[in-house]
Amino acid sequence: MINYLKRVLKSKSLLDQLKENGLKVGKNFFMNSGCKIDFSHCWLIKIGDNVTLASNVIILAHDASTKRSLDYTKIALVEIGDNVFIGAGSIILPGVSIGNNVIIGAGSIVTKDVPDDSITVGNPAKTIGKSSEYISRSKSLMKIENCFSESYTLRGNITEDKKSKMRNVLNKFKNGFVK
Repeated sequence: MINYLKRVLKSKSLLDQLKENGLKVGKNFFMNSGCKIDFSHCWLIKIGDNVTLASNVIILAHDASTKRSLDYTKIALVEIGDNVFIGAGSIILPGVSIGNNVIIGAGSIVTKDVPDDSITVGNPAKTIGKSSEYISRSKSLMKIENCFSESYTLRGNITEDKKSKMRNVLNKFKNGFVK
């Protein structure tokens, strides 16, 4: 059992394995728990700089629906630009190109290309606005009273008092911001 644990702890991360098999990933890439990047065709996927995948995002470069009928699996490139956030539970399908400075809303199923500077949401995903305008609107909502430091997070060891204060502030402002 101890030898098994040593082997597991020394083994490469899934991301390292994907990169070794050809996944291209830029700088400052962050992948939350539960994400799945098409391991069997990862060399067809390119991810730019400053990209965040929220929890349970799936990125596919193949579609096996043709396998039984054609004896071939359909494949396509997937490209994700720079400065992209992909919301929790979203699915990126084969052949999709996501531009730069894009926000994909939680639960979206992206079946078509997404232009630069856009917010795209839904199933199937549709572009509903510009990410630059959304960021500008959010910035105008930021007040000293509704911005919280890292000490208001689990990684910052948030206290019960701070949780209570955060709830009270959000009751007043509806939205807040945390580091």
